[in-house]
Amino acid sequence: MKIALLGAECTGKSTLAQSLTQRLRQDGKPVTLVPEYLRQWCAQHGRTPLAHEQAGIAQAQSDGIAQASPSDWLLCDTTPLMTAVYSHIYFSDDTLLAQALHAQGQFDLTLLCAPDLPWQADGILRDGPALQARTDTLLRQMLSQHGLAYRVVTGQGPQRLENALAAVAASMGGVA
Repeated sequence: MKIALLGAECTGKSTLAQSLTQRLRQDGKPVTLVPEYLRQWCAQHGRTPLAHEQAGIAQAQSDGIAQASPSDWLLCDTTPLMTAVYSHIYFSDDTLLAQALHAQGQFDLTLLCAPDLPWQADGILRDGPALQARTDTLLRQMLSQHGLAYRVVTGQGPQRLENALAAVAASMGGVA
């Protein structure tokens, strides 16, 4: 099972990725978690990326997914599609979209984290509720326009995890 977590800033992707990985492992699933490369990049460079750095970030996220240890379960805390969406929003650059959308189609399940959590500042990584809403809208449009199915994950705290687990179970015909 290859699962992608997508969502705008401050929608709990990384927290959900950790919780979901832990819970699936507790249930006996051999899960490999691929973390969000953009977060690592920003921490390393102390800033957000420039337009010419976006392709490298998308490629590094893609490489991390491709190089993940083989297991029955792969959980990705974002995919190159998030970088492509941010390139569109920040730089009016759509050159990463085709490849990112193609890569997104390789996932068995895409979980889209809803922007229903309280927005919180996080240094250089967060731009505000207005960008969060715009990113969420654009993600939904892109996924829908390209026939990529997704399930929206809502709720706070343990309920968000339970809703994600329910989406996983539903995608597997009721067995997770």
